[in-house]
Amino acid sequence: MKILAIDTATEACSVALMIDNKIDDIFEICPQQHSQKVLPMIDTLLKRHNIKLKELDVIAFGRGPGSFTGVRIATGIVQGLALGADLPVVEVSTLAAMAQQNYEEHGFTRTHALIDARMAEVYMGDFEVVNGVVVALQDEAVLSPTEALKKYATTSTSKGVTIGKVGTGWDAYPDELKQKEKEHEAESIKVLYPSAKFMLSIAMQSLESGDIKSVDDLSPTYLRDKVTWKKLPGKE
Repeated sequence: MKILAIDTATEACSVALMIDNKIDDIFEICPQQHSQKVLPMIDTLLKRHNIKLKELDVIAFGRGPGSFTGVRIATGIVQGLALGADLPVVEVSTLAAMAQQNYEEHGFTRTHALIDARMAEVYMGDFEVVNGVVVALQDEAVLSPTEALKKYATTSTSKGVTIGKVGTGWDAYPDELKQKEKEHEAESIKVLYPSAKFMLSIAMQSLESGDIKSVDDLSPTYLRDKVTWKKLPGKE
């Protein structure tokens, strides 16, 4: 199986390539430089492993939530690459990718993910690991920090399980979030940004379940209703 994964939804820009379960990736924090960085990163990985785009089985990408511009960049690039190479696409939540990293690198089987959404709001996700891959316990949402905490309180936690925290939202609104922090939540935040490398496990599961999309059916996630994605001409 050959999968290329791309993410530009936050301040981080990353690409990852999996060939027969061997993974190589490039990750860089580069605010406002994604459009200049991501294509050279992709080219570097493909050349490094002597593989052409058309030899891939699928392209995965971070569908959001995150920066409006960043999510649009990833969606547009994947749209172009997949169309040109006639490849299917897998969409991966950026919040889920961080939760997956929190599990694979730090062992957390439960994760509360918050990305700073600006405007005194956060993008919120609540995840649990099942058979090695994270699953959402409730719908992702854009909420105030205090509303996010109330949403977390609606899902139960097994005794003895420590909940890991990921994302920039926790540090962006420390007063609102620290006051109601639960005793079973981890104190330190080990993952700030999504990484394409940790989208691969989720993408593999999507492939196995048949959850793939054609290039004209991509649906990036902004969560704020006023933002929409324009599909390819003639595909509306």
